[in-house]
Amino acid sequence: MNTFLIPLGYALSGFLMKLSDDAFDEKQDKKFAMISGIICGILIGFLVVESVDATYIFFGIFLGTLFSRKIDGMHHILTMIAFLAITFIFGIGEIEILPLLICSLSAYLDEIGNDNLKISEKSRYLEFFFRYRFTMKIAILILSLLGLWGIITGNGVYGLNGLSPWTIVYFILFEISYELAGHLFDGIYNRFHSTSRII
Repeated sequence: MNTFLIPLGYALSGFLMKLSDDAFDEKQDKKFAMISGIICGILIGFLVVESVDATYIFFGIFLGTLFSRKIDGMHHILTMIAFLAITFIFGIGEIEILPLLICSLSAYLDEIGNDNLKISEKSRYLEFFFRYRFTMKIAILILSLLGLWGIITGNGVYGLNGLSPWTIVYFILFEISYELAGHLFDGIYNRFHSTSRII
């Protein structure tokens, strides 16, 4: 995949993931949520096929969400099916278990902490930390720094090679796009329905 298309894929998948979530949670519009979710899943699938780092991130998110029982709507299920179907058809590269475990555990902790009343009542700092899912951001930052160390020294740390230094940039782009979609959601949703009525 072209180096320009990888960051674009991260940005679009983050944007579509939030559109799908908000359509389901705020508008109870299952059709809009499922369509945007399926497109998101296809994009993520191709990212995973093309990039081992994307495999760690998105399989980590999938496993963290699954084990925290946050796959709670048909839009999530269809996104998951689209994502897994693409990876099954085209295959993924060779992966290491440790980076996958780190990404999965960090995603799991973020999902447990997000929208958790006990945590938000205890500390507004923790509420902010988990609302914006900083556990996984920190994990990917550390893995990207380990990857940079490996490039500089030619050696991994205790056998862990880490991720590409660019991966943290791509992941932040994914997260920014996710938040941006939340801010723009009402305008996009209303415009979509106005256009669909005309068609």
